[in-house]
Amino acid sequence: MGNSRAYPVFQTADASAAYTQAKRLCALLAECDDEVGLFAELRTVADVQQMAAVLPEANFDYAHTRTGPAGEDVWFALDVTTADNASLEPHLPLNVMEDVPRGSVEERFVAALGQGVAAIDWHGVWPDEPEADQYGVAQYDGVQVVFHGDKAQLGRWTEHHTVFVHVTNWGDLPRAQKLAAHIGSEVLGEKQLGW
Repeated sequence: MGNSRAYPVFQTADASAAYTQAKRLCALLAECDDEVGLFAELRTVADVQQMAAVLPEANFDYAHTRTGPAGEDVWFALDVTTADNASLEPHLPLNVMEDVPRGSVEERFVAALGQGVAAIDWHGVWPDEPEADQYGVAQYDGVQVVFHGDKAQLGRWTEHHTVFVHVTNWGDLPRAQKLAAHIGSEVLGEKQLGW
């Protein structure tokens, strides 16, 4: 039970470079789930329209809870694929969160990113390395790239993008160091609470 521990292993101001390094790390997974998790905060109408072209079937929602006159929760109900600019503007910012088949839209997702915080999550299993007393755990292992952020749990906005490796819930610094070295980097900070 509990959350993985996420180690930051790469940071850059170039979203494509962050995505490329994350994919290099994914190639090291002994197993990788068939689905990838996508999340994006959409701050402008252009952001929404670009992401709607990539994820037309996804559920878009308010980035922050909204309430109606009687205190009831209000849900976003416009069709982002057909709504015009004037209709979308008062609803900003929006979020989109979607699981998609691995390899289907990730590159287009990265190309459509705006200035909001976004993430791609690849869950999998790191290979067992009995000689190092390291064993993969499907519940925790994987790779994550956070765009415009430096927190695995998605936090404050930053100019840079951060790649994380996720490991067991008690942490596995030696594995994280080995994974970072594979991409010519090192662990860049303390372990964080992961997924």
